[in-house]
Amino acid sequence: MLRIGVLVSGRGSNLQAIIDSIEEGKLNASIELVISDNPKALALERCKKHNLKSEIVERKNFSSKEDFEKAIASKLKDKGVELVVLAGFMRILSNTFLSHFPNRVINIHPSLIPAFQGLNAQRQAIEFGAKFSGCTVHVVDESVDGGPVIVQAVVPVLPEDNEETLSRRILSYEHRVLPQAIQWFSEGRVSMKGRLLVIEGAKYGSLPVNPELEKF
Repeated sequence: MLRIGVLVSGRGSNLQAIIDSIEEGKLNASIELVISDNPKALALERCKKHNLKSEIVERKNFSSKEDFEKAIASKLKDKGVELVVLAGFMRILSNTFLSHFPNRVINIHPSLIPAFQGLNAQRQAIEFGAKFSGCTVHVVDESVDGGPVIVQAVVPVLPEDNEETLSRRILSYEHRVLPQAIQWFSEGRVSMKGRLLVIEGAKYGSLPVNPELEKF
């Protein structure tokens, strides 16, 4: 069983998707620790409801970003975490943190990377006039939403869409692709060949969603 740690800043809907997948027996993983940089995050209430260990680690309590990241890494390593999942964690992590979990930190982003990186990706897609957007689970590096892609789901942008409606449609796929990506790590199917991330046995080429998402 894969031991994971989850970093959150907000409402935690993707955290809930992970919890649900574990409780339904679809995902062979255990959440060892949830860390929030925001003491008011709704995600912390989800942890209480499901009896998950959680901690608040606020940036303002540290003299530097480096010390902040070292503290988070230390707490995760103390719990034996093997994979770190960013589920709405609103901070860019540096190599100070990433070096503790090489190629074992993943993030969910609401666009088809490399399109519309950074904040407000759904709004960017609408303002650009994109006909398709979606979501991406990727390995985290020191760039902003630029790490190697693990899995993507394609979502149409409808003429009547606004930021809220598109965000909601994309989110429903986020809740599928993130647990699936974690499951691939749990099964030991993920390998790196340079920048290319390979999923052993995966089949590609179908829209609107990767066909490997049969369970989620």
